[in-house]
Parts: sequence; structure tokens; C-alpha cells
Amino acid sequence: MEIKSDFNLKKYNTFGIDVITKGYTQFKNESELLEILENEEYKTLPKLVLGGGSNILFTKDFDGLVLHNLIKGIEIIGQNDTSVYIKAGAGELWHDLVLFTVARGFGGLENLSLIPGSVGAAPIQNIGAYGVELKDCMESLEAIHITTGDKAIFTNQDCLFGYRDSIFKQHFKGKFIITNVIFKLEKNPHLNISYGAITDTLKEMNVFKPTVKDVSDAVIHIRKSKLPDPGIIGNAGSFFKNPEIPEKQFENLKLQYPNIPFFPCEPGKVKVPAGWLNEQCGWKGKVIGNAGVHKNQALVLINCGNASGEEIKNLSLEIKKSVSEKFGIELETEVNIL
Repeated sequence: MEIKSDFNLKKYNTFGIDVITKGYTQFKNESELLEILENEEYKTLPKLVLGGGSNILFTKDFDGLVLHNLIKGIEIIGQNDTSVYIKAGAGELWHDLVLFTVARGFGGLENLSLIPGSVGAAPIQNIGAYGVELKDCMESLEAIHITTGDKAIFTNQDCLFGYRDSIFKQHFKGKFIITNVIFKLEKNPHLNISYGAITDTLKEMNVFKPTVKDVSDAVIHIRKSKLPDPGIIGNAGSFFKNPEIPEKQFENLKLQYPNIPFFPCEPGKVKVPAGWLNEQCGWKGKVIGNAGVHKNQALVLINCGNASGEEIKNLSLEIKKSVSEKFGIELETEVNIL
């Protein structure tokens, strides 16, 4: 085990924010993780688990220990006539897992193609895209308690999944480190292509009897056309959640804005795209200092140069203020701000 002091995290967060952590270390299995957690020098310090660094905005140096999860491995651990069970290490890149399943024709993850980040971060956020969420196909996960080192297994129900939410963002925030995730996928996939632009994209691709791979390819095409590559432009994907508002509020807004887009969600509520709200407030493509809003997607905040986390945070606050004043809707951030 090697712990590096005063370690720069600029290359380890997709916003490319230049910050220092007091300590940094990596672990490739549960034994190494337990050894780190028992280290006396760092035992009492705050700890931050880092995966792909794609859902975090650092606004200052971190006075604690960053643990970089590099637990790898993807394997089929069980199957029956209709389903297959796949176990993936939390340190695997999410998209690599998706490609593994798509290549074998297993259905469930194809709509979640090209989402940045790691497998271990996916349940925390309950990642979702194009009508599918992680909760729809996750069977269970394994995790280590940060304080006691005890191993725990969480079923899908245990995780209390919500919209971009889970028990790991609420009651158990910062208390567990996810090590492995098990998925239940379909051998005879039921494709979900009704959400967003998937159907139109498949038509453009001259695909009329789509496979799992076709859907994945369509999603990848859409995401690449709309979203910036974090390797080129610093960003963390969608910065805000799509707000869910009461039906009555939505009907009132529709009288003022007849073309307002929406999606169904839980009874009595309507989901409105945060990107559309931001765009109506004039933020699409706008740059303030070193921080900006992407020219193709107003839901994505970007690092236009050597932005500080504070600059990007302040920009997000200005966006939230303008949306609140214009629409009476309070945006929530999807990105974890530290």
C-alpha cells in the first residue's frame, strides 16, 4: 500500500479542477481496501472514494484521504432460461461493462451506453438515460463499511433508489465503499426505444428491427452529437436533475409556454427537462470567465480554460436563480459539490 501526500487531483476529475488532496491511494481488491482503512495515520481523516471522477466538482483542496477504486473484473456468475447474472468490479468503467453485455446480446444496459464514470458510482447516483435507470437491472451490490471494515450486501430494495438518488446519497452517505455490483439482464431483450431521439436515430441508421447493439449504437451517436467529451472539454455531464413538478404547476406553465417539453413520472407530477429551462433563460453557449454552458446542451456546464471549482459553482447558482425567477422551479444539482 502506498499513500501519496499532497496529491494533485486535476487528472482525476473530469472537470479538470486543479486541487490538492492531503492523501491519495489506490486499491485493487477488498484486502487492499481493508489495509488502507486500518492505517493509523489516516484513520480519523475524512475519506473520499473516487471512481471515474465524473460526477464531482471540487471547489477547494480536500483535507483527507482519497481512495481510488480500481477493483476490476466482469464475469457471468449465473443464468437461467430468461436471465443472466453479471458481476462487475466497482472500479470498472461503466461503458466497458455496457459493451461487455451488448456484445453478448444481453438486454438492460444498452440505453445507458457512454455514461461516464465507474460501475461503483452508478448505484449511488442511480444513473439513468433514455427511459432506463440502473435500478431497473441491478440485482444487488457488495460494500465495505468505512469505519468497521465489515462487508455488507445490499439488495435492489435495500438501496432505496429514487430519481438520481439512493440510500448511499442519504442515510449511508460516506459510510460504505461499493466493491462489486451484480446485474440481472435479459437473454431475450425487451428494447426501450420510445424515449428521446432513439427511434428517429434508428430510422436515420436504416434500422427497423433493432438489436441491443443497434440501440446502444444509437444512444452513443446521440450522446456524442450533444455532449462534450470530458477528455477535450472539462465537464461532468448533466449538472442538474430534471425537475419533477406538480401537475397543476405544469398546466399553468403550459399556458405561458405551449411548447414546453415534458416527460411522465410519478402520479401527480410532471418531469420538465432542465436543459430546456436553462436554454429559455439564455444560458446555452454562454461563457462567464473560465466557466460556461455547452453550446449544444444547456444542461452541461464546462471548464472553458483553467476554471476553478468555485467559478463553475457560482455559474450554477446564477443559472438556478434565473430558472427560479422565470419559471418558479428550483433546480437541484446532480453533481456532487465539495
